[in-house]
Amino acid sequence: MKTYLVITVLLFCIGQTLYAQSSMKTTPQAVLPKEIKLWPGAMPDDGGGSRNDEMVSAKGSVTQVSTPRLLVHRPEHSNGTAVLIISGGGYAHIELGKESNPTASWLQSEEITAFELVYRLPQENWKTTNVPFQDAQRAMRIIRSKADALGIQRIGVLGFSAGGHLAGIIATEPDHLFYTPVDAVDAISARPDFAALIYPVISMLPPNNKTHAKKSILGAQPTEAEEAAFSVEKLVDSHTPPTFLAQATDDTISPVANSYLMDEALKKSNVAEELHIFPTGGHGWGLGKTGTPTMEWPQLFKAWAQRNGFWK
Repeated sequence: MKTYLVITVLLFCIGQTLYAQSSMKTTPQAVLPKEIKLWPGAMPDDGGGSRNDEMVSAKGSVTQVSTPRLLVHRPEHSNGTAVLIISGGGYAHIELGKESNPTASWLQSEEITAFELVYRLPQENWKTTNVPFQDAQRAMRIIRSKADALGIQRIGVLGFSAGGHLAGIIATEPDHLFYTPVDAVDAISARPDFAALIYPVISMLPPNNKTHAKKSILGAQPTEAEEAAFSVEKLVDSHTPPTFLAQATDDTISPVANSYLMDEALKKSNVAEELHIFPTGGHGWGLGKTGTPTMEWPQLFKAWAQRNGFWK
């Protein structure tokens, strides 16, 4: 009788332990929302900015963002890597449909946790044009704050066009005070572990200062000092994370010189980098333009990230 009771108690304890372990494994999946708002209350530089209904075009281009947020794409099984994806659009709109959404779906299929950033646009009546940098920096901190619960060990940032500029600023200026801290999350590092800049806007200095991104952030007649302060190649130092670059020589929106300037700056600071220049493809190709070599960049990026230990 005593032996029976002992066995019964042991089986009960084992069952409770297995149940608790199972609950711990599934809880993060259950509690993480598909959208995460960036700010718990008033946003930095609010000033009654865009208060119109958010607009989304038929192709998924977004404007009038009043609620900056992360769109979460969780894989069924995570490989421990997360990526913050930032679409471009000249800081005048956000190309979610063409850039970050398909990229997030691809990364999710590769067991990577992907976060699309829906950020405020600088010319939509905010107090300053710093709002996209505030949102991106806050987004990196939120992702890092959830890393342990989600089993994330590595966090990267991937940006397209003006989103590449935004990703580059966050990668090179993670400690810059773009906003006054609002809670404990803002004590967490905003530095990504790696960066991928795809047909990026990098420099705001002549002769590469003709982009719409530059006008949206700095206006029509900024000083050279203001241009330099937002030129990513001037901000690179030895603490800049390893960086992957891809661009086409026939890019008429963001001159290919942007990627060359960034690659040179990374090399001078002894930062691990890889540059891919395609002969054709133009601009705005997202995961790649059919019939051009730009279709190769996702696999080139994956191979680079794997060699550097960012993609398990």
